[in-house]
Amino acid sequence: MLHIGQEQHLLQRLSPQQVQYLKLLQVPTVALEQRLKLELETNPLLEEGLEEELELLENEEAAEAAQTDDAADDAAEVEAERKLDEQIDSLEDFMNDDPSAYKTPRDEDQDREEYPTPAQTTMAEHLLDQLRLLDLTPAETRLGEEIIGNIDEDGYLRRDLELIVHDLNSTENLSLTLEQAEKVLGMIQTLDPVGIGARTLRECLLVQVRASNTEAQVRDLAVVILEKYFDDFTMKHFVELARALRVERGELRRAVELIQRMNPKPGEGQFSAQENYVTPDFLIENINGEFVVTLNDKNVPPLRINKAYRQLISRRKKNGISLEAKDFLRKKLEAAKWFIASIHQRRDTMMRVMKTIVEKQRAFFERGEEYLKPMIYRNIADVIGMDISTISRVVNGKYVQTDYGVYELRYFFSDGVGTATGEKMSNKGVKIRIRQIIDAEDPTHPLSDDDIADILKKEGLSIARRTVAKYREAMLLPVARLRRKV
Repeated sequence: MLHIGQEQHLLQRLSPQQVQYLKLLQVPTVALEQRLKLELETNPLLEEGLEEELELLENEEAAEAAQTDDAADDAAEVEAERKLDEQIDSLEDFMNDDPSAYKTPRDEDQDREEYPTPAQTTMAEHLLDQLRLLDLTPAETRLGEEIIGNIDEDGYLRRDLELIVHDLNSTENLSLTLEQAEKVLGMIQTLDPVGIGARTLRECLLVQVRASNTEAQVRDLAVVILEKYFDDFTMKHFVELARALRVERGELRRAVELIQRMNPKPGEGQFSAQENYVTPDFLIENINGEFVVTLNDKNVPPLRINKAYRQLISRRKKNGISLEAKDFLRKKLEAAKWFIASIHQRRDTMMRVMKTIVEKQRAFFERGEEYLKPMIYRNIADVIGMDISTISRVVNGKYVQTDYGVYELRYFFSDGVGTATGEKMSNKGVKIRIRQIIDAEDPTHPLSDDDIADILKKEGLSIARRTVAKYREAMLLPVARLRRKV
């Protein structure tokens, strides 16, 4: 049986302006620059510049006009009409063309200098250039190209060499042998970087040790260790190694240090300047004991409404602008106002969040990482009167430059660990203390996780062994056995 009734529901919906503001709040400064460029291209009513500059220009024009005669005024009116007609023509072109292709005209002095990005050579291209200089037959060169094409990002050949030979022989009608493949692979492994194309860690280290320019006796001992005692070396059983090799500890130490200087991932670390650079969103300076927070938006241009297009909206149809064009301009005008307001609101929110973080973590900015306090998003949200989700958007992907380095804003938020005095210490501070203890340990007798837990307990931090192990693993620090040195 059908029933018709009325119900009331309280719903919270975001307006288009709020959605736009939240999206802008989440992007970092570098992405915001690109977002502004896109908006300038798609909205003809937006242009770079300050409103104060526009008002000053209008005042100067008015003062000059007051000093001219009537003929000059008439000429100025004709010129103004001509400029407005040009704006109308430009508007019609904009409405008919692809908006993404539109570029807002800018003065020459407004153009910011852009530096060209140098071309980057990939690891594969670097190896292929060297391969073509080797004394190889055409078939062997083709085999070398296939081997290089199968090398992964770490610099290792993960595919079976026999399968590579089989596929080339069957698909390209070649008659390559496995012995030829081993020879070509051996030559590739001696290219720059040495050890590239190795199939195992042992093979990678062996190639580099043999090619190293060091004392022959130390090099030969290192080769023997890798060939015959690799497991003992990886487990750091140095006493057993010295006994089996019948060498003094000093000689063994030099051989082990030689192996440890080799690169276990020869294909890693190929970064361009752009890939290996972080642009901080905030700058914090300590000026006479006061911390000054600056938003790093110097490359983000100020925006204003285009005066000429704004005047077109008030013109009547008989003066040359259609109702369709006027409606188009009104929509773009509203979008431009919302966008400018969102940019200002974003700047205000980010500054409020960063200043509150500085207030809460003042000890960190004064004395360093060890004095980081436990803090959650709620602590910031309660102070500035905003939702936790807003704080999360500000913190996400943003960085700050301090006297102690560049940190992601997430770094300042962590859980607390209880101390003997009843206070709480940030778990990041505990990690730093664990690292300090490990750095100061005797390398011949490294501390176990139980030993580290006992030291922390004496310092007033009651932490279980498994918690020490979890924090140590999070910092990528090996267990005591693997930290042992000769």
